[in-house]
Amino acid sequence: MMRIGIDLGGTKVQIGLEENGVIVRHQKEFLTKKTDLEASLTQLKDFIRPFIAPEVTGIGIGVPSVVDTASGIVYNVTNIPAWEKVHLKDILEAEFQLPVMVNNDVNCFVLGEHRFGIGKSFRNIVGICIGTGLGAGLIVDGQLYMGHNCGAGEIGLVPYLDQNIEYYASGNFFSALYNTTALAAFHAARAGDLQACRQWEEFGHHFGKAILAVLYAYDPEAIIVGGSISKAYPLFSQSLQKTLTEFIYPESFKRLKILISENENIPMLGAAALTHLNLSV
Repeated sequence: MMRIGIDLGGTKVQIGLEENGVIVRHQKEFLTKKTDLEASLTQLKDFIRPFIAPEVTGIGIGVPSVVDTASGIVYNVTNIPAWEKVHLKDILEAEFQLPVMVNNDVNCFVLGEHRFGIGKSFRNIVGICIGTGLGAGLIVDGQLYMGHNCGAGEIGLVPYLDQNIEYYASGNFFSALYNTTALAAFHAARAGDLQACRQWEEFGHHFGKAILAVLYAYDPEAIIVGGSISKAYPLFSQSLQKTLTEFIYPESFKRLKILISENENIPMLGAAALTHLNLSV
């Protein structure tokens, strides 16, 4: 029995064929028709089609947006202007004659870590993805918790300083404050550039504030950090840890685990797991 897991981002999409908790085949490509709804849907369907096989029992897809999970409608997908309201479940089920489940992309990330990754031993987890933006997903008492509108865990949108947390604790920090990119700052810091190193230290402080918000709101056993910027963790971990000493409950903090995601296939595995009838453990 196999399932298809799809991770749809604002710039690219990746697909994986999952069997027994392992991605046995995968592919990714850039989205090229983001301003045209029909053209973008055609690209997505053409991308999925080679993975359809008799042994495939369902399709799960994570999207960077608010989702009506019951009906599979996605709204205002980040960085895909044409996707304001898309009946994605109905469209894909009609095309492939398979059950389709749709959810937020970071929910898929944390579900994947809980089912197949480094979060398997925990029942209360917050997964945070830091890339161009910042999003979070929740596992509460062993179950994926989405909230009433699939909007639970939007820590990045919490007001912070003169903007919000995402403004300062994501890739946006480097472009907005220093007119560079996280990737450029990463390479510069790795090469010993002191200015870039200070930028990452400052970023770690702001990301620490995001972690503090998570701790006060959810009190998880573990926080699992993923996304492209998680690869730069050694550059900001020290300032992050310094900021976390502000947490008012030191005994609780001692029991907290902060982990960095180890499997790049986790978002696809989590999306595939959506096709299970019961999301609880």
